[in-house]
Amino acid sequence: MNGIIVKAIGGIYYVEASDGIYECKARGVFRRKNISPVGGDRVEFSLEDDGSGVIEKIEERRSLLIRPPLANLDMLVFVSSTCEPRPNLLLLDKFIAIAVFKKIEPVVVFTKIDKESCDGLVDIYKGAGIKTFQVDNTTGEGSEAVKAVLEGKLSAFTGNTGVGKSSLLNNMFPALGLATNEISKKLGRGKHTTRHVELYKLEGGGYIADTPGFSSFDTNRYDIIFKDKLAGCFPEFQKYEGKCRFPDCSHTKEKGCAVIEAVKNGEIAKSRHESYVEMYEQAKQLKEWEYKND
Repeated sequence: MNGIIVKAIGGIYYVEASDGIYECKARGVFRRKNISPVGGDRVEFSLEDDGSGVIEKIEERRSLLIRPPLANLDMLVFVSSTCEPRPNLLLLDKFIAIAVFKKIEPVVVFTKIDKESCDGLVDIYKGAGIKTFQVDNTTGEGSEAVKAVLEGKLSAFTGNTGVGKSSLLNNMFPALGLATNEISKKLGRGKHTTRHVELYKLEGGGYIADTPGFSSFDTNRYDIIFKDKLAGCFPEFQKYEGKCRFPDCSHTKEKGCAVIEAVKNGEIAKSRHESYVEMYEQAKQLKEWEYKND
């Protein structure tokens, strides 16, 4: 039988098939190969005589996050507030780059537009070719547009505490909000439940990954982007590829750099390029040989 893992907790995997949800364990072969099934995995499983399931095969993954453990994400939705707290654009740009690197579509949502306008911020990210929305969580304005892009996709939401992520989810999916609150009460506030990811099926098709306890997904050694790959993680740089004076241009300070020229002309947002330069300087410190066996 075939299905998708909608919950993984304590070595038990809940697999949703066409005729219901089955409680499954994984074959020992996965452990020996150091592979763990995770939420979002498409799997083949067989049934034992007692009705429980055994995962036999994990289909090839389109994408994988280590923490939270999630496979086959189509979309990562980054929720940021216009104020209280103010957006950290460098952090946002780092997360967007990791999503692009992992072939997951990034989406940006700015909240608290009733307190402060975010038109300038929206222009930055729309200009980078990223789907960007602004919502007022007090009235629900803008939430329907976000909801529409989630249909048929496997999506996860991330954002720092206080940005209004829960309120946005409540406005779009009241039932999901209740479930999230129940989980939070059960587990206790502030606990990091890195092992527990649950997928909620959407009426219009697709799933939302609920990752209780996460304020944002962790960047770790599996998310490292080496300097020669970094420019490819900034979508707005792509149209200038091959147009720099030097073929090995780093797009940080060289004369004749088409990207730097685009920044000067207002075609690429200055803040995005500043984030790129800072990330590039950090990437230069990495010793690639240390990671070649990963």
